[in-house]
Amino acid sequence: MKKEEFRQIVRIMDVDVDGNKSIYLALKKVKGISFSFANAICNLMGIDRKRKVGTFSEEEIEEIEKLIKNPKGIPKWLYNRRKDYDTGEDKHLVSSDVDLQKEFDIKRLKKIKCYRGIRHALGLPVRGQRTKSHFRKGRTLGVMKKGIKRK
Repeated sequence: MKKEEFRQIVRIMDVDVDGNKSIYLALKKVKGISFSFANAICNLMGIDRKRKVGTFSEEEIEEIEKLIKNPKGIPKWLYNRRKDYDTGEDKHLVSSDVDLQKEFDIKRLKKIKCYRGIRHALGLPVRGQRTKSHFRKGRTLGVMKKGIKRK
């Protein structure tokens, strides 16, 4: 019988995770996986949420990654990209795909010159926040002080 090995660092979805953490917390370290999605993965696979990641075998880690890439059995309302603009299907994006898709969305908004796209292009708040007292960082505003003016 093969002795079970404990690994200190485990790689899940291109993220190095500490082997002493529970699987629930380790899944949350992956970009695009929330606490509820991690909980759904644990429940669907029948894994104890408190089990340490270092105790998992390579096959079990591969099964978890397969479920993350193709989340069959997980409710659609947990996905982070529902009704995709291009395809219209429900997707769940993870790791670098999240950043890439967000960048494409902002570029599309700028290209069609909608209100949100213009606000993104100008570096102003997009979601209706006030601009009088906030978002003033990085621009020259106000009046010069007397001590700085010299003739």
